[in-house]
Amino acid sequence: MQRKSTYRKLLFFLLFVNVIALVFFTYKELDDSIPNNIRLMVGKDGSFNFNLPVEADFDGDNVGVISVNNKRVPTNQIKLDFNKPFTLNSSEKAKYKISLKLFGIINFKQIELGVMDSMELMPSGSPIGIYVETDGVMVLGTGVISAADGLNYEPAINKLKSGDYIISADGESIENKDDLIRAIQNSNGKDLKITVRRDSKNIDYMITPVKTPNNEYKIGAWIRDNTQGIGTMTFVTEQGEFGALGHGITDVDTSLIMQIQRGFVYSAEIMTIIKGRQGAPGELIGLINQSEQYKIGKIDKNTNQGIFGTINGNYKSSSEKGFLPVGLKQDVKIGPATILSCIDNEVKEYDIEIEKIDVNSSSPNKGMVISITDPELLQLTGGIVQGMSGSPIIQNNKIIGAVTHVFIQDSTKGYGTFIENMIYNLQEE
Repeated sequence: MQRKSTYRKLLFFLLFVNVIALVFFTYKELDDSIPNNIRLMVGKDGSFNFNLPVEADFDGDNVGVISVNNKRVPTNQIKLDFNKPFTLNSSEKAKYKISLKLFGIINFKQIELGVMDSMELMPSGSPIGIYVETDGVMVLGTGVISAADGLNYEPAINKLKSGDYIISADGESIENKDDLIRAIQNSNGKDLKITVRRDSKNIDYMITPVKTPNNEYKIGAWIRDNTQGIGTMTFVTEQGEFGALGHGITDVDTSLIMQIQRGFVYSAEIMTIIKGRQGAPGELIGLINQSEQYKIGKIDKNTNQGIFGTINGNYKSSSEKGFLPVGLKQDVKIGPATILSCIDNEVKEYDIEIEKIDVNSSSPNKGMVISITDPELLQLTGGIVQGMSGSPIIQNNKIIGAVTHVFIQDSTKGYGTFIENMIYNLQEE
């Protein structure tokens, strides 16, 4: 009898666990099926078909500029049934909050509708040389100093942190390494007030420079004030703005997005191709023509979706595509697509396959899984290699994204970001 009771309790427990698991995975599947943000372009219809038992209410004071299924709806009366196909259109650039309810009753989640300026883009695929200077001097880490007295000191330990930006010393602005070295030497070993920017806040520390055996003063900090590399131009707008890389410029030591004061893009030539293989991503090795006549643009922003700025008169487009319409997230389909990339100093279109679409990826520049299917590109590079980041992705004659990462264990596959993410960062003030 006792055994039956124990067995019955075990069955109820297993049933309970199964029900909880079913609810959890059903909820997660629903959550993954609806983007956390939906984007439109001003004056352009966005078509959606979620086929889910969800209803939506708009929050905001200016939703009168939104039309649903080609009908203007009075303010605060917009309701969407996600169980049926619908279209949205906005006559103005704006942001809205949309509250979702499961079966029209249970609060589900809140998503954002962002309306961007309408535009067409010229896809590029050209290699570019990138040079940026940090906004302040970036701290990579701290270390030990062997002093003139024969002892070891760590004056910056527990004060400066990896990822800090030194912006002033004793009230004097610090723009580069030379400024900081000069301030440290001029201190003559007296306490120096170092101001750093950390997580958008300014913090002061008193640090005492240490005299070394060769009569120099140091504070025991590894620093960097610039970086450079090779990447790919993704697009140019009709207004002369550009987007490139599809991901941010990160510091090689800290892996943090670099905060930049200024930067430039230059024309570049691909000199050598290192083919990718399992466990070892390949690389495009290029020559940056870093002189004024080859400077083709200025970098204004470094974001997790790429670098953005303006081109100048030295830029010459190598694209034969001309300006293409933008394909937003809802337009992207699993199946064939192409990329534009310059491998042998000529921009060509190569075949790829979009294998997976993740509208709610935790990493914004990993919204698509792509695989290289073009025999020529596979022969040349083995798939995706470093330096191809930013290569525009085209599907159904629309620019829909950019290549961002390669899979370490399979160089034929990698990630792409949605082009709407790059445009959103470009237009964001």
